[in-house]
Amino acid sequence: MPIQLNSRAAHHDIAPFFLERWSPRAFLDEAISEDALMSLFEAARWAPSAGNGQPWRFVYARRGAPAWDGALDALVDSNQIWAKHAAVLIFAISDLKRARPNGELVDNPTSAFDTGAAWGYLALQAHHLGLAAHGMGGFDRNKAAIACGVDQSRFQVLLAIAAGRPGGPDLLPEDLRARETPSGRKPVSDFVFEGKLGG
Repeated sequence: MPIQLNSRAAHHDIAPFFLERWSPRAFLDEAISEDALMSLFEAARWAPSAGNGQPWRFVYARRGAPAWDGALDALVDSNQIWAKHAAVLIFAISDLKRARPNGELVDNPTSAFDTGAAWGYLALQAHHLGLAAHGMGGFDRNKAAIACGVDQSRFQVLLAIAAGRPGGPDLLPEDLRARETPSGRKPVSDFVFEGKLGG
């Protein structure tokens, strides 16, 4: 049976946590425990991965730690404004190669797909713990690669993630407060087709 939570409505029966999870920008200036942080990565560990390749890598920086400034600087200015209050910044990185049984490295065309699945699991685990994880495409890939020590001939930084304890919209600059609400989604009929891809 379709359900409705907050401002979102599912047209088909799904577990409520899919509607409950969203990506706030308002974070409390609070640390999160090592156990909570590692549980996010533990959830990502169990994402589907073709042939159990697990081509994802995550590099994180806690607010106040030496790596924080470089991680924050990699974000575009409009994301730094609010992400600087998160407990941790995480970069999701995809291994562009996979090893054959003989050890030969070959291209891995699904690595970004699998890394995206791992990010989804991480985000759902954050919600489960009462935390928030906000994924961002707005960052400088080269700066992020340098901050994370990434060899860009082998790895690709796909996503920046701010994670921590969510706060209220009053913590945000006025121009962001109106956007601090769960967003809707296109209906299934817009992106699911039987037989052939539609328009």
